[in-house]
Amino acid sequence: MDRLEAMRVFCTVVDTGSFAAAAERLNVSTSAVSRWVAQLESHLQARLLNRTTRRIGLTESGQAYYERCAQWLQELEAIESAVGEQSLNPQGTLRITTSVGFALNYLSPALAEARQRFPQLQFHVSLSGRVVDLVEEGFDLALRIGPVGSQHLVAREIGQTTLLHVASPDYLAAAPPLQAPADLAAHDCLLYEHDTDRGLWRFTGPDGQLHEARVSGTVQSDNSEFLMEMAARGQGVFSTPCYIARPHLEAGRVVRVLADYESERLPIYAVYPNRKHLSAKVRAFVAFFSEWMRERAARQWREENREEMTAYGRAVDRDGVFSDSVRSF
Repeated sequence: MDRLEAMRVFCTVVDTGSFAAAAERLNVSTSAVSRWVAQLESHLQARLLNRTTRRIGLTESGQAYYERCAQWLQELEAIESAVGEQSLNPQGTLRITTSVGFALNYLSPALAEARQRFPQLQFHVSLSGRVVDLVEEGFDLALRIGPVGSQHLVAREIGQTTLLHVASPDYLAAAPPLQAPADLAAHDCLLYEHDTDRGLWRFTGPDGQLHEARVSGTVQSDNSEFLMEMAARGQGVFSTPCYIARPHLEAGRVVRVLADYESERLPIYAVYPNRKHLSAKVRAFVAFFSEWMRERAARQWREENREEMTAYGRAVDRDGVFSDSVRSF
C-alpha cells in the first residue's frame, strides 16, 4: 500500500463528504477509493469512518488522524512547491570555490552585479588554489583555470587567459642572461604549488616550435598574489595569468621576459557536478557570469586597441560577436 496516496484519498473523502465525490475529484473509481480507505484502516487497525447509506462521518480516531494528515499534507505541498520554485527561480545559497587571484580580479566585480540581478540568491565564496572535490565538500560551482579535475564534472568554457613570465628589472640586472627558455635553468623561479605541471613551463617559439623548460627555485606557494609580490621585489622569475601580472607591469615593478616566445593560453571553466537536474541558481549564475566575462573581455580589447579601431574600424562582425581572441584575459 502506498501510504501517502492512501492518506490523500482519505482526506479527500472527508473534504468532499462522500466516496463518490472523492472518486470524481481524484478521477478514479468509487471502488478504488473505498479500497484505499479500507487498506488504510487495516494498516492502522482502527476504524476511521462511520458509513451509512446517506452519509459518512469521522470516528474519534478518524477525526484525530484527519487533522494530523491534513496538516502534514499541506506542509508537504508547501515543501514541494518551494523546491519546485527553486528549480525555476535562482534562490538559496550558491557555494562557489575559486582562486584568490581570479576572485579579486573577476568574481568580486561580477558579484556586485549578480547581487542586483538575483536578489534572492546568497553567495558563499571559498578562496583556494587547490582543486576541491565539489561533491565531497558541498560546492555548487568552481571557477577554474586549466585542467578541470574529475572527468565526471561538467565544464563550460567561459574565457581564456594567457600566462606571462615576468621578473623585476633589479633581478634581471643581477641575474644571468635570459634570452631563450633553456636559460631558465640558471634562474631562481617562483613556483605556484597548484600548477598541474609544476616546474615545467611551455613556450612556442618564433618558429612555431614547442619549447619546454624545467625550472626550479627556492620559493613556492599556493598563493599567486604572494609569488607575484616576491617577483616584484626581485626574488625571481614568475609565470602567472596576465590578469595577476598586469597591474605590476603597468606600474613598472616587473617586465616581461622571453617576450618573443608565445606563452600558454589556458581555458577558464565554470565547473559543476552534474548536468542532470541542474539547479536554477547554478544555471542562472553560470549564464550570467559567462556573459559578464565576454563583455569584460570585449571591453578590455577595445581599450587596448583603441588606436587601431579608430584607424581601421571595429574588429567585430556585423552581429557584434567578438572572435575567440577577444576572450583572452
